[in-house]
Amino acid sequence: MRSIVFVLAILASAPVVAEVPASLSGPQFDAALQQKGDPARGKAVFAECAGCHHKDASGRSSGTIPRLAGQHASVIRKQLLDIRTGKRNNPLMAPILDDPDLTLDAIADIASYLASLPVAGPTGKGPGTMIGRGRSLYVQDCARCHGANGEGIAEQFNPRLVGQHYGYLLRELKLIRSGERGNSNADMVGVLKPYAESDLEALADFLSQLPTP
Repeated sequence: MRSIVFVLAILASAPVVAEVPASLSGPQFDAALQQKGDPARGKAVFAECAGCHHKDASGRSSGTIPRLAGQHASVIRKQLLDIRTGKRNNPLMAPILDDPDLTLDAIADIASYLASLPVAGPTGKGPGTMIGRGRSLYVQDCARCHGANGEGIAEQFNPRLVGQHYGYLLRELKLIRSGERGNSNADMVGVLKPYAESDLEALADFLSQLPTP
């Protein structure tokens, strides 16, 4: 198998057009989203990713690599499958995830393992000067889908935001607003469209300051 050191580095990137494998379309894609994994097997596979993500899957506090520890398994599965099928734009990860040796079972195993990990290590924080504005925006526009405390909703594939790094949050918010991310919920794109740059910064600042569970 080719090295999958970067297989979970869900990085911002320019749009890319990827062919959707026939084996991952329609009902088969839906079934893959629901697939349960084995954390023990996932731990063995994730060992190849620790060089970038750290052994505790805390990512990089700079935000260049997201924290994956404690993220809902359903969210990790969906994002990786969306990249594999071209729904989410990421030319760095697309060829890695297209490797036939990286099976759907392996993706499910990794997701299960990461979801079992505690949130550890430092969290990249925002400046701390826009928390009030960010809180207001979050309560108004985000809490219904991402939970009152940023805990996410696993059943709806809505990610956990609490504990995520400021830099990553801000980058992804910008990509969602512009539509470059590719697989964002249309409602979320609509919510963020009128946001000014300072609004995105405030929202990411607030989320980065939330106490981790």
